[in-house]
Amino acid sequence: MFFIDTIELEGLGNRSYLAGGRQAAVAVDPPRDIDQVLAAAARRGVRITHVVETHIHNDYVTGGLELARLTGAAYLVPVGARVSFARVPVADGDTVTLDDALELRAVATPGHTPHHTSYVLREQGRPVAAFTGGSLLIGTVGRPDLVEPRLTERLARAQHASAHRLATELPDDTSVLPTHGFGSFCSSAQAEGDTTTIGKEKSANAALTTDVDSFVARLLADLDDIPAYYTHMGPANAAGPAPVDLTAPPVADAREIAARLAAGEWVVDLRNRVAFAAGHVAGSFNFAADGKIATYLAWIIPWGKPVTLLAESPGQLVAAQRELVRVGIDRPAAAATGAAEEWVPEGEKLVSFPHATFAALAERGTDGVVVLDVRRDSERTAGYIENSVHIPVHQLHKRLGEVPEGTVWVHCAGGIRAGIAASLLHASGRDVVAVDDGFDSAGAAGLTVVTG
Repeated sequence: MFFIDTIELEGLGNRSYLAGGRQAAVAVDPPRDIDQVLAAAARRGVRITHVVETHIHNDYVTGGLELARLTGAAYLVPVGARVSFARVPVADGDTVTLDDALELRAVATPGHTPHHTSYVLREQGRPVAAFTGGSLLIGTVGRPDLVEPRLTERLARAQHASAHRLATELPDDTSVLPTHGFGSFCSSAQAEGDTTTIGKEKSANAALTTDVDSFVARLLADLDDIPAYYTHMGPANAAGPAPVDLTAPPVADAREIAARLAAGEWVVDLRNRVAFAAGHVAGSFNFAADGKIATYLAWIIPWGKPVTLLAESPGQLVAAQRELVRVGIDRPAAAATGAAEEWVPEGEKLVSFPHATFAALAERGTDGVVVLDVRRDSERTAGYIENSVHIPVHQLHKRLGEVPEGTVWVHCAGGIRAGIAASLLHASGRDVVAVDDGFDSAGAAGLTVVTG
């Protein structure tokens, strides 16, 4: 008998896995906060004997090296990956025994990276699951443009070939267990569904239903923006990440918060966007703890900039800190918890800005105001509000000077990014209204939506 436990990393849209038998297990693509993996192994009563990486990750800092060190497990990394630490290099066809009648076989699946390797779990010689990392995903494949622009088309073609290799070599009932594809920007597209098999992918995945030239043309045409922090993840993982530190940051009082703002540091309010809009420290930014904080804060903040976190509860702070270490924002410079009124010096007041809906914008009319769309380019091509200005949220901090004069009504697709953008604008001194509404309701509200 075997087991496979899934460790969800919802903020980053990734999954890690622990798989094994009665006594031993393997950890696949573990997150940097490895305590989750250790806890899963403890619940199963197994020893982690192997830690494997499908590739050198570009979207998060791995916990593989530290997990292998703490458990004494063999650390398996694809032979083609250029790394600066001791590991067990894995080549196509290599097999390791995990437990009685349970083994793991390496299958070279280049495409997401040149060295990408999938791992097939076999029980009594029969494939039962494939850990496909950034190769074959649910309904799609991992994007091929994260390594080097001149390699992108070559890797896209390799993705097609790798998907076909897996589909040819594995039985239809083999479970497909990718690392990416649950909201991750490492996925070339977002697909419906939560589980899949080789058989399902044969009928639904474009890599398996489309000829290579058509597949590559469509894949390259649909590639979205790459989060800026990805530039730092690959080198960190190749060098060997330092052990994670989740100890509490220094406590900041109102005077220190003000001093850090005055010094040009970032003060990030983790509360939800409605609470932030109703009252916040002037100059602070809103990256809600429940709004993909790791992705958007790491994407927008100047890399290495000191950050102070403001949270409504210790639990919210702890959760955000855990999210941020996964993308290399290791230690907040300081932090504060409690009521927002406690974060401003005596005699000073919180500031605020209004929230609204698309119906309120339609009722007011767009004349005399700036309608700012902060969605990505790929989203805007499907439709946009007539005469709106477009600056994606991840570019806004560097392009604030391009926003025309006047009150800015800022929107995205659902409200999270509009909240971030509104906080950036408000901190820069602009009058702003955050549209907290789904874009699908813009046309129904009476606004003119341009399509085609």
